[in-house]
Amino acid sequence: MLNPLSRRAALRMTGAGLLGLGAAVVLPGSPASASVPAAKRFDLSQPSYERFRSVSLHETHHAMQGMAYDNVNRRLYIAQIQNGSDGDDLCINQLTIEGVLTGHMHVSNAGHGVSIGVEPVGTASYIWMECDSDAHSDAGRGTALARFKFVNGAAPSSVKKFLTGSKTITCATDPVNQRLLVRRSESGSMHYSLFSLADAAAGRFTSPLAHFAQPALGSGSVTFQGYTFLGNILYTLDGTGHEDPAAINSYVTAIDMNTGKVVQRSLTKAGKTLFFREPEGMMVYKTVNGNPRLCFGFASRPSMSSLSRYASVYYKDVLI
Repeated sequence: MLNPLSRRAALRMTGAGLLGLGAAVVLPGSPASASVPAAKRFDLSQPSYERFRSVSLHETHHAMQGMAYDNVNRRLYIAQIQNGSDGDDLCINQLTIEGVLTGHMHVSNAGHGVSIGVEPVGTASYIWMECDSDAHSDAGRGTALARFKFVNGAAPSSVKKFLTGSKTITCATDPVNQRLLVRRSESGSMHYSLFSLADAAAGRFTSPLAHFAQPALGSGSVTFQGYTFLGNILYTLDGTGHEDPAAINSYVTAIDMNTGKVVQRSLTKAGKTLFFREPEGMMVYKTVNGNPRLCFGFASRPSMSSLSRYASVYYKDVLI
């Protein structure tokens, strides 16, 4: 076990302990006026392309969850549950954009890892993610956001915590506009709040650029699997895993954060030949030529009886 701290202590130490705490901050209770500059959005009806397929992550027995990309230092980060965990201890994998594993960190008592963010600071990558899970099980979800430097093989240190006392909180980052999007339960429903990354890192959460409730995603209930954003457009991923390739139910949805309304929703058959294909995680990254790509992941397995889990990433790149 790489983490020298106990499961419960890893993200709960205070005062002069290993983990520094950020002040508790409460988001405004009423929607803020949204004024995010409009930008082009990805056309979800266009084809998807494979970035990498069926890669084994550090924790070989658990599916990928959220992901984020450091466009400055060219590093991909993918969250997953740790092997042997009761369900809320996470591993943050570091990979190349081609899917080559280059490092990992263990983060105890964190949550489920549906979405994470990353902030480049010089040559370092700082991870933004949920922490202080409300249950030590697969049902555990974060109650605060943590920000810490990624250090291969080490436990998190000098951690700052924000928005403590939240319920089911996660985040994502926009690598082009340097913003942080927070998703959490407010008054019984999921809401999003948008901030500049600089304000968030300084603990300033009182004046969001946008604040809105998550709109209905399709008809009936859906299984939410991830989100990301670029400019004024939020993208979400939903669907479930299944044995039958003909039963694909994975959808990508685009939402205008200035209105909180769905502007496009499309079924995606990317990776349709993966066995027990389950949608997991989203991110935006830029190619070395500066072209943005909307990425979404899929977990899979070699067979129903196998404990092994694989990660695959696909993308769309047509802007309208």
